[in-house]
Amino acid sequence: MADRRLQVFHAVAKQMSFTKAAEVLFMTQPAVTFQIKQLEEHYNIRLFERGHGRISLTPAGTLVLDYADRILGLSNELETRLKEITGRISGPLLIGASTTIAEFMLPQVLGEFKARYSEVQVKLFVANSETIENRVAEHTLDIGLIEAPSHLPALLTEACCEDELQVILAPGHPLAEHKQIAPGQLLQYPYISREAGSGTREFTDLYFRRVGISPDDLDVEMELGSPEALKGVVAAGVGFAIMSRMAVEKEKKLGELIALPLAPKLIRTLSLVYPKEKFRSRLVNAFVDFAKSRLKGHGR
Repeated sequence: MADRRLQVFHAVAKQMSFTKAAEVLFMTQPAVTFQIKQLEEHYNIRLFERGHGRISLTPAGTLVLDYADRILGLSNELETRLKEITGRISGPLLIGASTTIAEFMLPQVLGEFKARYSEVQVKLFVANSETIENRVAEHTLDIGLIEAPSHLPALLTEACCEDELQVILAPGHPLAEHKQIAPGQLLQYPYISREAGSGTREFTDLYFRRVGISPDDLDVEMELGSPEALKGVVAAGVGFAIMSRMAVEKEKKLGELIALPLAPKLIRTLSLVYPKEKFRSRLVNAFVDFAKSRLKGHGR
């Protein structure tokens, strides 16, 4: 197992924050600070410059980070290889998922995966797509499920399943009686949007541009960070939203919301992302295969 001080240093260097590194490592900030101090004393050199509420790597810190990437990678590979000699799939699996996927698609998949591989300890981190892909690239997550292909060259992207986005309305909305909605019909009504960095937001903006509408022309009433918040505001009659039709199945049955397809339809491909490396553990491979098989057919 790699030196704990090196693991803590790696997390701080990747996050460029003692506070964020503490969250990633499930440690207190004083404990993280202590480990960094120990490492600096061990090498008798400063690894971080500190000032004005920010930190940056010193030249020595940059050198240590380069070696830490390689040392930790090899250490993880060694542990995985030794475990795999037994033929068992076990150990921790750190999964990140965007909000829509985590709330409406993954629970059953994770339950079935755990039932099949009882010795696996799954930890799920939920955030928007941009945050998830950054965490996977930093190796603080093993794999991510996001709502758009990754923009990062260090990651591999595999299509997972399709998901249709629809216009979500309160039953009393002027458009609620329509069978489908053309994008131009939305311009005159208040729009409840996801926040910047959301895969849903990115994909929806791209859709509008493709049909000749600038996202800036939409009457954005609010930007909200979760599907549940969007649904609550839309149900109150404030405006319309665009979100996965899977996210509103319960509300549709209860008569609280209406979901209508766009014309042309808005269908996206959800993606699995993981580091672009030669070696991947059997555990990660097993989850990739399992998730793809279970999620196929969702969203249609």
